[in-house]
Amino acid sequence: MKFGIIRERKNPPDRRVVLSPAACQQILSNHKEAAIIVEPSPIRTFSDSEYRAAGITVADSMEECDVLLGVKEVPIKNLIANKQYFFFSHTIKEQPYNRELLQAILEKNIELYDHEVITDQKGQRLVAFGRYAGIVGAYNGFRAYGLKFGLFQLPKAENLADQKELISKLKKLQLPNIKVLLTGRGRVGNGSREMLDGMGLRRVTVTEYLEEEFDEPVYCQIDAGEYNKRKDGVRGNKADFFANPEAYKSNFFRFAKVTDYYIAGHFYGQGAPYLYTREDAKHPDFKISVVADVSCDIDGPVASTIRPSTIADPIYGYDPQTESETDFKNPEAIAVMAVDNLPCELPRDASLGFGDAFLKNVIPAFFNGDKEGVLERARMTKNGKLTKRYSYLQDYVDGK
Repeated sequence: MKFGIIRERKNPPDRRVVLSPAACQQILSNHKEAAIIVEPSPIRTFSDSEYRAAGITVADSMEECDVLLGVKEVPIKNLIANKQYFFFSHTIKEQPYNRELLQAILEKNIELYDHEVITDQKGQRLVAFGRYAGIVGAYNGFRAYGLKFGLFQLPKAENLADQKELISKLKKLQLPNIKVLLTGRGRVGNGSREMLDGMGLRRVTVTEYLEEEFDEPVYCQIDAGEYNKRKDGVRGNKADFFANPEAYKSNFFRFAKVTDYYIAGHFYGQGAPYLYTREDAKHPDFKISVVADVSCDIDGPVASTIRPSTIADPIYGYDPQTESETDFKNPEAIAVMAVDNLPCELPRDASLGFGDAFLKNVIPAFFNGDKEGVLERARMTKNGKLTKRYSYLQDYVDGK
């Protein structure tokens, strides 16, 4: 079995990689029948020389490989027919901008395995960059806060080496007595929590957060059961909410009335109520002035997120009264950080974490007959057709 680590070619450039040099060494050590070739890249976070130093072949020889591993979508012109590919295809939700990509994959008889649908038997994702989105998102939000109010200037995350350096910068801040709210307890939310704990921010309970004042900055982490409630007044729970989201309404405004900086790290499911609406944001009691929307659902549950932002230009302002974009430094504006590819700003850490998960959960499936069904569940195409699990995409492929 010969694996190829492909060069990332999508713009804007992405420096992440599925397997680090150390991960490659581990595969070759554990599986004598494995071979790995790394396609040369001028931008990858691990240089060609680092792979060579680890004893890994670096060559323009992807045609020789059986399985090609990438992160972002492969441009159609660079797809190699009759190969197995792993990358984020962004097609499983029928994204119109990638219809031609999926059509080309089928035409070229490629077996596509999408990282987003690599799951265990319970449907839980096994490989993801969410933790790193949360880490960078929390940092970027503090950077936005400092810039909006002229309090401090943090360097961009992409110019720092790793998470430790991000935390080191945050520890040095002299913050006012602000309240920071974090939604979500998954990979993203807990990644952000690592930053808040790492910088020494005090964590408080929901009751304390809503009812008390503090002489220091504090944060509160909440989940769906705390910012939603059943419409019928019956006591709900998280499981019931995810099973019956239409039976709930938002209970978020009570937090918006006391929050200065909000980190949106939740998962938003179809049919769930919005956390806050455009009308909510107009209310005189709405206090949030900075939002780090890591989840980045446009025109969705976080009303101030009206477009994604970029690593180059990460912050924009939302004017609640006009419901339009403005300078984020305007006193009435909500400063919004909504970069939709945050892990790219921490490529080395993100690649190491992703690679560890891929090494543990995916690589063994190639050598044990896929006994856990990991490959079977993630295989979207085979023999020029959609697999049964992804047959719902046929109308999308056909352009209907």
